[in-house]
Amino acid sequence: MLSLEIMPPLMFGGLVVFLLIGFPVAFSLSAVGLFFGFLAIEMGFFTTAYLGNLPLRVFGILSNDLLLAIPFFTLMGAILERCGLAEDLLEGTGQLFGKVPGGLAYAVIIVGAILGAITGTVAASVIAMGMISLPIMMRYGYDMRIATGVIAASGTITQVIPPSLVLIVLGDQLGKSVGDMYAGAIGPSILQILLFLGFIATVAIFAPHKVPPLPPEALVPRGWSLYWRVIRGMVPSIVLIFLVLGTIFMGLATPTEAGAMGAVGAVVLALINGRFTWMLMREAMSNTMRITAMVIFILIGATVFSLVFQGVDGSHWIEHLLSHLPGGQTGFLIFVNIFIFFLAFFLDFFEIAFIVVPLLAPVAAKLDIDLVWFGVLLCINMQTSFMHPPFGFALFYLRGIAPKEVLSRDIYWGAVPWLFLQLLLVAIVIFWPESVTYWLDRGTGVDPATVTIDVPIPEPPDETAVPVFR
Repeated sequence: MLSLEIMPPLMFGGLVVFLLIGFPVAFSLSAVGLFFGFLAIEMGFFTTAYLGNLPLRVFGILSNDLLLAIPFFTLMGAILERCGLAEDLLEGTGQLFGKVPGGLAYAVIIVGAILGAITGTVAASVIAMGMISLPIMMRYGYDMRIATGVIAASGTITQVIPPSLVLIVLGDQLGKSVGDMYAGAIGPSILQILLFLGFIATVAIFAPHKVPPLPPEALVPRGWSLYWRVIRGMVPSIVLIFLVLGTIFMGLATPTEAGAMGAVGAVVLALINGRFTWMLMREAMSNTMRITAMVIFILIGATVFSLVFQGVDGSHWIEHLLSHLPGGQTGFLIFVNIFIFFLAFFLDFFEIAFIVVPLLAPVAAKLDIDLVWFGVLLCINMQTSFMHPPFGFALFYLRGIAPKEVLSRDIYWGAVPWLFLQLLLVAIVIFWPESVTYWLDRGTGVDPATVTIDVPIPEPPDETAVPVFR
C-alpha cells in the first residue's frame, strides 16, 4: 500500500528514469504525470475532479501573451543569422583590434555580446561567428583550443544578455516581469564580458604566441574607410538593440511587442544587406516553428507533471527537503546551483526551466530570496549546459561548421576554461547580489507603512431642515 509521503519521490524518480532512457522530455513529463495522476485517484489521494484543472492549465499556456515573445525573438535571430550582419561586425571589429595580441579573440567576444543583444539565440551567434572567424584564426596561427573556446563561449553570452529567451521563460515561471529579469541581467552580462576579455588578456600577456596579432599585410590602413566599415556594422545593430530593449525598459512596449518589432527590424536589415530572399524567410520560419513547438510541448508536459506533483503534496516534500539545508540562503543557493550544474549535463535550459524551477521557486520565496536575483542566477548557471563536454549544444554547433582539420578533442578541451569562468560568475552573483538588484527599479524610497491618508468625513445632514419643493 503506497502512502502519500512516498508519491513525490517516486514521481521524481520515474521522470529521471524516462530521461535517462532517452525518451522525449515533453512526452516523459506527460506520461509520468498522467500515470501517477490515475494512481493517485485509485489510492484516494485526490479525486478525478482535480484533474479537471488540466484543460484550464493548457488553455492558460496557449493563451499566454508573454510566450508569444519566444517565436518573435527566434524568428529575428534566424533571419539575422543569414543576413550578413555578423560578417560586417566581425570584419570591422577585428580590424580595430587586429594589431594587438588576442585582437581577433577580443573582437569575437564583443561581437558575440552585440549579436546576443539582438538575436537572443545561441545557435545564431555560434554558427555565424564560427563560420566567419574560425578560418581566419586558423590562418593566422591561433591556438586551436583558444579559438574554438572563445567562439563557443562568446555565443553563450546570448543566454544571459537581454533579450535572452531563457529570461523570458524564467520570468514566466517565477511570476516576475520580463522587464525586471532583463534589468537584473545587465550587471552579470557586463561582468561576464569583462571576465572573458580578462582571460584573453591574461593569455596574451603570458602566452602571446597562442593569440598572435594580425600581420601587417592583413590590416586595412587606419582611416575613414575602416571607421565607416565599423560604423556600417555597428549602427544598424545599435538601432535594433534600442528597438528591442529600449522600448521594453522605457515601458513603451511589452516583450511580445518588442519581439515583433525586432522581427520586422531583422527583415529590414536583411533587405538593406541585399540578402533577403523568400528561401531565407522560409528557412527562418521553419526553424522558428520547430523551436516554438518544442517549447510549447515541453511546457504542456511540465504542467501535467506539476499539477499531479502538487496534488500529492510534492511541493511540501521539496520544501522540507531544501529549506532545512545548513547555511540558510547561501547554503540553499550553493546546493541548488550544484544541482542545476549537474542537471545541465543531461537537460537543456528549457527542460530545466520548466521542470525544476517551479519546484525551487516556492522554497526560494520562503527563504526571502529575491526571485529576480534567483532567476538571473539560475540563468547564468543554465548557460553552462551549452558548454558541458561532451553534450554542450554550442560545441555541437561549432563541430557542425568547423573544418575537418579541427579535432573534436580541441573543441571539448577548449571549452573547459570558459566553463570555469561561467561558474566563477555564478559564485560572484551569489556573494554579490547587488550585481543584479542594483539595476532593478528602486521605487520611490518611501516606506508604505509611514504613509497616512486623511479622508475628510462629511457632516451628517441636518434632519430638522425642512425640504423646499419648487
